[in-house]
Amino acid sequence: MIRPALPRWVVLPAAAATVFLAVPLVAMLARVPWARLPELLAAPEAIDALLLSLRTCTLTTLVALVLGLPLALVLSRARGRWAAAVRTLATVPMVLPPVVAGLALLVALGRRAPLGAWLEANGIDLAFTTAAVVVAQTFVAMPYLVVSVEGALRSAQDEYAIAAATLGAGPTTVLRRVSLPLVAPAIASGAALAFARALGEFGATLTFAGSLQGTTRTLPLEIYLQRESDTNTAIALSVVLIGLAALLVAATARFGRGSREWL
Repeated sequence: MIRPALPRWVVLPAAAATVFLAVPLVAMLARVPWARLPELLAAPEAIDALLLSLRTCTLTTLVALVLGLPLALVLSRARGRWAAAVRTLATVPMVLPPVVAGLALLVALGRRAPLGAWLEANGIDLAFTTAAVVVAQTFVAMPYLVVSVEGALRSAQDEYAIAAATLGAGPTTVLRRVSLPLVAPAIASGAALAFARALGEFGATLTFAGSLQGTTRTLPLEIYLQRESDTNTAIALSVVLIGLAALLVAATARFGRGSREWL
């Protein structure tokens, strides 16, 4: 099938959009003190923040898969008002201002909140801990996985699952051997998006978990603090964050192409 040609006039605004997106990144790269980059990144604060971000984002992605994948499966088959309400609830964190998300978590799980007090009484203290970072990141990142996987499941071809069920396969077998492999690229893409969102999380983490070096101060928080005292270190850490984000975006695009080929 031959695709219709685009009007020539769209090239100009498309080029303007590209320049608009590229200029800040190019300006950032131009300001990087490349000769001092290893020295700046070797600072204890930078290493602590980077390692903490990688550790918490990995845990966040695993939690998002464990909780978000079943939710996406249910929403892909569900109908009715309750399904619409749950779907809305699952996507609201994507559009909330991060500080509002953090405040909501603090009100629900903080030490003075009923649920938070109950958890603390049972030996589970979340506020201002690394676990609080994972909770904050999961709250804002899991919806990206849910939306990606649910959309892929809705678009997947059901005849294979129907054929497997007709031949006597149980629901778990159909899910494990047919449905999930069909949307595996979408699952990988959603997981990459969740990791990327968690990596860039700032407001919810600061509001709910605080900023303690080695405990809750992730890479975005360290960049914000260094901006006030050492601009070169802030720029160096920003370059690391940009590089990680670019790798994740590239991986997401690759998985997305794979998903379109599979479905």
